[in-house]
Amino acid sequence: MQYHFQNKEFKISRYPKTSLNSLQAWNAADELMLSYLVDNKLLSPKLAIYHDRFGFLACVLADINPISVILYNSQRSALLQNLSQNNIDIEKTKTAFPLDQLNESLELALVKIPKSADLFELYLQNITSNLQEKATVIASFMTKYFSKQTLEIAHKYFEDVSQSKAKKKARLLILKKARALSKTNLIHEIKLDDKKSFKQYYGVFSAKNIDYASQFLLKHISISSTDQKIMDLGAGNGVIAWKISKLNPSSKINLVDDNWLALESAKLNMPQGDHYYHFTDNLLYLSNNSYDLVVSNPPFHFEFETNIEISLTLFKQVWKILKPRGRFQLVGNKHLNYKTHLEKIFAHVEIIAQNEKFIVYSCVK
Repeated sequence: MQYHFQNKEFKISRYPKTSLNSLQAWNAADELMLSYLVDNKLLSPKLAIYHDRFGFLACVLADINPISVILYNSQRSALLQNLSQNNIDIEKTKTAFPLDQLNESLELALVKIPKSADLFELYLQNITSNLQEKATVIASFMTKYFSKQTLEIAHKYFEDVSQSKAKKKARLLILKKARALSKTNLIHEIKLDDKKSFKQYYGVFSAKNIDYASQFLLKHISISSTDQKIMDLGAGNGVIAWKISKLNPSSKINLVDDNWLALESAKLNMPQGDHYYHFTDNLLYLSNNSYDLVVSNPPFHFEFETNIEISLTLFKQVWKILKPRGRFQLVGNKHLNYKTHLEKIFAHVEIIAQNEKFIVYSCVK
């Protein structure tokens, strides 16, 4: 889709592609943020952008060379795709991860407020540790998703918090005068069966307990002694990989996740050994016919969207990397009806456990 900003035209598209025409790469909150920057002459050369999922803001503001803070590999891929199709020099693009200390002191930070309040707090902590004294932070949101907790977190980190007028059901938080707070590791500690504790950074899915679908999968997971090369797809904090390592200590486990903070959390929980971490949103670069087993609790929530397109694409990629007669075990919510889709890909699909909410499938290539 085309977007015009300061006499320039930009072509911005989503990555991965979606068949849902109602979904686009930016919204009214992005547009309101850009208008505010222009109206208040805030186009600062020392700028960082947080949670810009498709690289829209980074592309439109490329002339001032912002730092794009990358949480998802798919976000990085979207950014590179949109920079390329707008003929913007990728080599000059600056990126960082959410826990990084930036190389320059910021005059301005832009945040698209995420669904997770914890993630918003982690972003604000990172921002305040990298801000100049008189810097401004602008956080955008669609009004229907705003919560009281978001405002409380903003006041925790900034003395001066104000809101813009709403436009097209979007609004801005304007944050100034960062409070002098001690920086701490924002990490949750949650337990499995009130025994084993797992750590995960703020913003990683299911902060109060091990996800219930994952718990159900753990009760029914089946590992053979011949399963030596195993993948935990959508690894999260590593709880499934941890269980696999207990059932088969000799296995080599590959933990895959699109979320950088998730993989960093998994590294806090996994025992030392022959385990590998893949920060990626696809399996296309992996060798075909190379894995004995893939285990997954695949995601279907992406921020405020519910969409199984990405999961269905991953199922096809799983088939390619599995060895002949290799297995794919996964859990899914009942209403997603994964079985219909899996039977189009795998030679044999079996339901091995189910309750009122979840189904565990075992698929054979």
